[in-house]
Amino acid sequence: MNASIQTVLKRLETNIEAVVLGKIEAVRKTLVALLAGEHVLLEDVPGVGKTLIAKALAKSIDGKFTRIQFTPDLLPSDIIGSSIYHNGDFKFSPGPIFANVILGDEINRAPPRTQSALLEAMSERQASVDGKTHVMPDPFLVIATQNPFEFEGTYVLPESQLDRFLMRIDVGYPTRDAERNVLKSHRSGEPVDQMKPVVTLDEIREAQALTRTVEVEDSILDYIQDIVEQTRISHELQVGVSTRGALAFYRAAQAFAILSGRMYAVPDDAKKMAVPVLSHRVLPRGFAAGSDRSAAESIILRCLGSVQVPV
Repeated sequence: MNASIQTVLKRLETNIEAVVLGKIEAVRKTLVALLAGEHVLLEDVPGVGKTLIAKALAKSIDGKFTRIQFTPDLLPSDIIGSSIYHNGDFKFSPGPIFANVILGDEINRAPPRTQSALLEAMSERQASVDGKTHVMPDPFLVIATQNPFEFEGTYVLPESQLDRFLMRIDVGYPTRDAERNVLKSHRSGEPVDQMKPVVTLDEIREAQALTRTVEVEDSILDYIQDIVEQTRISHELQVGVSTRGALAFYRAAQAFAILSGRMYAVPDDAKKMAVPVLSHRVLPRGFAAGSDRSAAESIILRCLGSVQVPV
């Protein structure tokens, strides 16, 4: 593996974990999404560090960062931007979506019409306004947070929106020791506000390009396809993983490999990525989309257990 890229990734991970205490797995999965050039959805109850992870990552990269607070009255034009009449002509005024790292805070507090404003940007890396196409910056990463759907004032994200996220990450409560360190480190202010960039946009682009070259031999590819196929034939699921989901699974395995210091994928890369990448792309029987995370995750684990691991 390219030694300089390995150094860059280690520097980035260390910088984030110095502020986001006790969330190593969530941080690493977020970095997997960054390397894969995809987006991530952080889900859990308020106050467990979802926004902190996004801010720490954004602060560590020498690029443009914007935060969009999703509310019931937020409009699509508040996200994408709009054309403004000026000096006898209409000029496009870009919205906050035109940045390298975007924090979509509490995305499921906005109605589906507003959420859908992100779809084209997240999948096509562009936005269309008044018949004109505006290209997103490179790199482009959306980190969205959402509260559990049963919380007051939330909307369930539609399947098409969920499918645009590489993975859904359960942040979880910290351990007692980690929480104690948080209490001590925040006595004099917010450490994330003092963070400085440690990697450049060019270094991120180079790392993303290198990720696409990670070798996935045929036995690992068969393993990935077998897991995907198992979700499609499972009697516990109404909807299995799509081809887009299979491609996301493949890219996540590549990204996890390079984050682990390898230029080749192994079965464990796919196993570790299966639940966060696939669970929000399936629909358990008897449930609405996105309404039962634990049921979907349990089914994915059972699908994993029914597939033979390549030697």
